[in-house]
Amino acid sequence: MESEKKLLSIIVPVYNEEKNIPLFYEKIQAILNVLSYAWEIVFVNDGSCDKSILELEKISQKDLRVRVIDFSRNFGKEIAVTAGINNCQGVACIILDADLQHPIEKIPDFIKKWEAGAEVVVGVRKKNKGEGFVKKIGSYFFYKMINRISDMKIVTRATDYRLIDRIVIDAFNQLTEKNRMTRALIDWLGFRREYIYFEANERIHGVPAYSFWKLVRLAFNSMIAFSLFPLKLAGYLGVIITFFSGLLGIFIMIDRYMTKELHFSGSVILAVVILFLIGVVLVCLGLIALYIANIHAEVTNRPMYIVRKARSR
Repeated sequence: MESEKKLLSIIVPVYNEEKNIPLFYEKIQAILNVLSYAWEIVFVNDGSCDKSILELEKISQKDLRVRVIDFSRNFGKEIAVTAGINNCQGVACIILDADLQHPIEKIPDFIKKWEAGAEVVVGVRKKNKGEGFVKKIGSYFFYKMINRISDMKIVTRATDYRLIDRIVIDAFNQLTEKNRMTRALIDWLGFRREYIYFEANERIHGVPAYSFWKLVRLAFNSMIAFSLFPLKLAGYLGVIITFFSGLLGIFIMIDRYMTKELHFSGSVILAVVILFLIGVVLVCLGLIALYIANIHAEVTNRPMYIVRKARSR
């Protein structure tokens, strides 16, 4: 019976996808209807400026398995995905975009990995049809940088297209930071994970919601949220400047009072002294940054640990 089936949630952030929504719904319900799960679709309208909300309401009126969360304005995709995760009711949820670039036909593959024991199944993009050169290069360097400076490793070209188990959903809902990168937070949680590799489809209608500058801002927010390296950078620079200017100062003093061969002018000596003092100031800023880092960790208020399952005797 339908009522006895486990519920699977589909979370879809929407921003100006008026023409894609009917196509998306038609394709995804054809896939979901053959699964051995009951299902719901949670559309999150992220302040769309077109008629997306009207299309969503039409579908939800015809199909009670479709729910719509309508934002008062555009809050961004990361917040829309978060709202969907906060409000889904399934034993697991699958996050994917409404623009049909994430191949819907891969959903059964995600479910198989989950049924085999994975608690997070991540979609990794092998190729993106129609992807621009600048975006491709930017994505490459972003993943290289974030993996170099962060304690947490993110799989290159991993996407928001992923399945997460209810235990991961509940853990995710404990996280409180406002500037967030959803996929990175899910990676931070840990849990058993598997990967599905796919080629992204070309967008049929409309333009990508993420502009170049939005992607840049997301990259900076992610580096700040998951690495303290930018905060400590002043301290590192200070140590380097202090060390080399100190050596140079010693060399100048030796020449001035012992060898007297190079004859450094007073302005050169003054410049070295100023450089040394700048290094000292930056070292002090680095020490202050360590205290700010501790404040950052406390204010972020992530749980100190995540429990998969508590076993009682």
